[in-house]
Amino acid sequence: MQFARFGRTGLSISRLGLGTATFGKQTDEAASHRILDIAAEAGVNFIDTADAYPMGADLSLVGRTEEIIGRWLKGKRDRFLVATKAGGPMGVSSWDQGASRKHLLDAVEGSLRRLGTDYIDLYQLHIDDPATPLDESAEALDLIVRSGKARYVGVSNFLAYRLARAIGRQDTLRLVRFVSVQPRYNLLFREIERELLPLAHEEDLAVVPFNPLAGGLLTGKYRRDRTPEVGRFSAENGQFGALYQARYWHDREFETIGKLQEVAQGRGIPLATLAIAWMLANPRITSILLGASRPEHLTDTLAAIDSALGADLKAQLDDLTMHYRRGDAVR
Repeated sequence: MQFARFGRTGLSISRLGLGTATFGKQTDEAASHRILDIAAEAGVNFIDTADAYPMGADLSLVGRTEEIIGRWLKGKRDRFLVATKAGGPMGVSSWDQGASRKHLLDAVEGSLRRLGTDYIDLYQLHIDDPATPLDESAEALDLIVRSGKARYVGVSNFLAYRLARAIGRQDTLRLVRFVSVQPRYNLLFREIERELLPLAHEEDLAVVPFNPLAGGLLTGKYRRDRTPEVGRFSAENGQFGALYQARYWHDREFETIGKLQEVAQGRGIPLATLAIAWMLANPRITSILLGASRPEHLTDTLAAIDSALGADLKAQLDDLTMHYRRGDAVR
C-alpha cells in the first residue's frame, strides 16, 4: 500500500480507502466484514461511511452500515481512520436531515453510538444544504471538533464556489476549517478537474473521490441493451437506481467504455484496475474510495496500487475521456 499526507493535516492515509454504501442492503454483515478484512489485509487504513447508509435504503435501514462497521471495529479501532457523513434523511421529522445545528449535533451522537467509538476521525457534511446558513453549519462542526467528538471535518458533494465560501466563513469566524473534500470522480465524470481540484490544491485540501468505477460500469460487465435487475442501476435500488441511470446509462458512455476496454485488453490489464490506476496517477487525488458489494470485487481495484501508468497510457486515457472533463457529456 502507498500512503499520502491528508491535506494540511499530519495524518498519513492509505491511497486506497474503502467505501461502504452497500453494507446492510446489497451486502450482508458477514460479507461486509469479509470485505473489511480484505481491505485491511491490503493495507487500507481509511474507512468511509455515512449515517444514512446503506445506499438507497428506506428509513427502517438507515444507520445499519455504521452498526456493521462498529461491530467489526471492536478491538482494532486504533488501527483505522474512520470517516462518516451527516446530512441525509434519518427520520420523518423535517429536522432529521440537512446541516442545521440541531441535526448535526444529534447526528454525531447517533454515529458515535452506532460505530461504537468515542470519536470520529473525519466528520463530513454529506450534502450542501442550501436551507441552512453556512455559518450555522460551520459553527456546529466547530463545536463537534472542540468537544472531542470528531478530529477533523470535511465536505462531500459540494460545488467549488460553495466550498470556497464555506472556507472563507470559517476563516473569518476563526472556526475549525474543512480539511477534505469528497467528490464524485472517474473516467466518465471529470468535471471536478476544472474548478474543484484547483481549489483543493490551492487550499491544501485532501481529495477523496467516491464512485471511481461509475457504479460498476468501468468494469466492462454491463451492456447498454440489458438493464440490470440488481445493483446500482436496477429498479430495486429505487431513486438511486434512477439517479445512476440518469448519470451514466447513455450511448456515449457505453461507446467510451468500449474504447477503454480495448485499451485495457491491449495492455493485459482489467478495466477496473486501469480506471483506478488512472486516478492514482493524478497528484491531486489523496485517496480513492473503493466500493464492493462482494469480496471478490476488491481483487482488480486493489491491484491498481501496483499498476503505475506510463505517461503515454495516461495521456491516451485522458484523450479518450476529455469530453467528460468539459461537462458536455450526455446526462
